[in-house]
Amino acid sequence: MGRWKYPLPVNQGRESKRAAGMAFILLTILIDVIGFGIIIPVLPSLVEQLTGRGPSEGAYAFGWLLASFGIMQFLFAPVLGNLSDRFGRRPILLLSLAFAGVDYVVQALAPNLLWLFIGRILAGITGASFTAASAYIADVSPPEKRAQNFGMIGATFGLGFILGPALGGVLAAYGPRVPFWAAAGLTFLNFLYGYFVLPESLSLENRREFDWRTANPFAALGILGRHRWILMLGLAASLLWIGQQAGMSTWVLYTSYRFGWDETDNGLSLALLGASMMFVQLWLIRFLGKRMKDAQMLSLAMVLNVAGLLAMGLAFQSWMLIAAMLLWTMAFIGGPTMQGMVSTQYGPDEQGAINGAMSALQNLTGVVGPILMTSIFGYFTSKAVPIKVPSMPFYVGTGLAAVSALAVRYALTHRPAPRAN
Repeated sequence: MGRWKYPLPVNQGRESKRAAGMAFILLTILIDVIGFGIIIPVLPSLVEQLTGRGPSEGAYAFGWLLASFGIMQFLFAPVLGNLSDRFGRRPILLLSLAFAGVDYVVQALAPNLLWLFIGRILAGITGASFTAASAYIADVSPPEKRAQNFGMIGATFGLGFILGPALGGVLAAYGPRVPFWAAAGLTFLNFLYGYFVLPESLSLENRREFDWRTANPFAALGILGRHRWILMLGLAASLLWIGQQAGMSTWVLYTSYRFGWDETDNGLSLALLGASMMFVQLWLIRFLGKRMKDAQMLSLAMVLNVAGLLAMGLAFQSWMLIAAMLLWTMAFIGGPTMQGMVSTQYGPDEQGAINGAMSALQNLTGVVGPILMTSIFGYFTSKAVPIKVPSMPFYVGTGLAAVSALAVRYALTHRPAPRAN
């Protein structure tokens, strides 16, 4: 009893709140990514079950499901970020978690495709809470630890993408809806944990009125046009991200059709993808960063993208596909490198705006890419074509990556000296 008699010293109490807040946010991100990853191996089979159609016809619906998630994230990320500036981080995060849990239940019980779409739309809205989570980390992180704490987000994301698909693949043995129930349970437990543990990070004096102008996701893109070479780099990134959806959006469809993989096989392969991404983010970027200039790293990433996507398309055995996928993930050194190059052209007061614009651009390609690539897969595996080419999305992705590489080369030749901040 005596240990509760006296309050903690001010600094110790502040540090305790920071630690509790950081632990909760990282756990929230981890569970959010696990929840997203846990349903990837089973979502195509659930779509086929609800539509009563084969993989070719189901691919179209699957692509639109992924796109509905992406468009909601694009539209609502700045809205939830602004709401968290007005009402605080805690209520927005808890509300998002509560609705995310309901969303998984809706998808688990979905009697038809319409209800599954409603669930994916809700998932996109609640998944946009990542903006509020990032703002929370900025609130509780001292300036000297901010970069380190943001780096933990990448590691947490990678860990979630290892655990989620692997768990989804295992649970799929009990039915395609079981992973949705597991995701719902994890999310509701996280909500309860946050309700009793999470402190508010944004003080009343630092809150501001909600502004629809700053909540407009399309307006955020305007900052890219200030520099011609960055505009070209943004175009290159858009083409590349759409091309990469060949691997992201059609993986389960392709491996099931071409190699006969089941949900467990796909779950474990996606877990391997997550582990490889984590290796790239935590070690490879740092290793190459000490030995290469940023322009050289970006150029290498473009070559690896072209080579990896082409190799996945040409693979005719499972082990070849896995090897090609691992080669392709090495190309993910390009994202952080490009982000760092762009940031040097903007002042300290514009870093949030330019990073928000790049995120908005990536979210937009997350709408276009899945629809395009799953439609290509659906068409080239349908009865409408004389020769079925299920790997066609990878070949289209290779072409887009090659054009993107040329645009990157143009941008780099017009790049001015980095801005001195």
